[in-house]
Amino acid sequence: MEPFISVVIPMHDEAENATETLAAVGAALVERGWDYELIPVDDGSNDDTGAILTREGERDDRLRPVSYRINRGRGYALRQGFARARGDIVASIDADLSYTVDHLVRMVQTLLDDPEADIVLASPYMPGGAVEGVPFVRLAFSRVGNVVLRSALPERVYTSTGIVRAYRRDVLRSLDLASDSKEIHLEILSEAMALGYRIVEMPATLRARKKGRSKFRPKATVASHLLFSVLARPASLFGLFGILLLLAAVAVGSFLLGVFLSGDLNPERPLMTVMVLLLLGGAGALGFAIVASQLLEMRRSVIRLQADVRRMRDAGDRRDA
Repeated sequence: MEPFISVVIPMHDEAENATETLAAVGAALVERGWDYELIPVDDGSNDDTGAILTREGERDDRLRPVSYRINRGRGYALRQGFARARGDIVASIDADLSYTVDHLVRMVQTLLDDPEADIVLASPYMPGGAVEGVPFVRLAFSRVGNVVLRSALPERVYTSTGIVRAYRRDVLRSLDLASDSKEIHLEILSEAMALGYRIVEMPATLRARKKGRSKFRPKATVASHLLFSVLARPASLFGLFGILLLLAAVAVGSFLLGVFLSGDLNPERPLMTVMVLLLLGGAGALGFAIVASQLLEMRRSVIRLQADVRRMRDAGDRRDA
């Protein structure tokens, strides 16, 4: 039995790309003989994106466009598309085809060939991946951000911020997603890892967009990545900070011990106060790290419990139907 594929495509001011992208994706899926639906989501565009999607949807009933007037962000657009997806496999791609349509085909085929895989990520930063023509500043932010996030996630992922992915439908249904912006990519991976889903990366080639304006915002991207890193691994961050403070306290204490042995120690020396503050700060940071690790594990347990509840509810709905 051939799979049914849903492709979610968030769009904001993509009038220059919309028609070409929809045609290219549809042609690639038809060539493979797969049944499909395309769900382009007009995320409050200021140009003719919404009108183009409406027109294309009237021509082809495999297009199921979603549109709303206010720009809510990529995460919100993806959640709207995911909620409407009916496919056995649900993929998401960029509207400007920065990753060519063959990446979509390869991701879907990976899930079809490997029954143990649950999520496939297109990864330009893993061995075998490549980047072509992307502006230096944007590429630098992206590469550094993904290196930082690699240490924040519990499993090693080379490219955690990309939209080009494919999911088994049951995986998406088990997640409780809330992000409205690009942090949704990290939210998905964090929850999927907590639930034990198997994530596979495949080498990909990221190319610079040919039409339209980039939506990349460096300040917002850096802020979101740093915040996620702190929230994802608070124990590691504060534990390291606490250890550094304690090491500094030991260094100061060793110096003061040498001064004491020489007979010149004055109890009122400022370094005495500094040493005490470093000791207290280090102990406090380590204590916070322990509490944070327990809270993080509690959060993962809640995610697993919520997923079990949703599965039981879905199973009950299917029986009732």
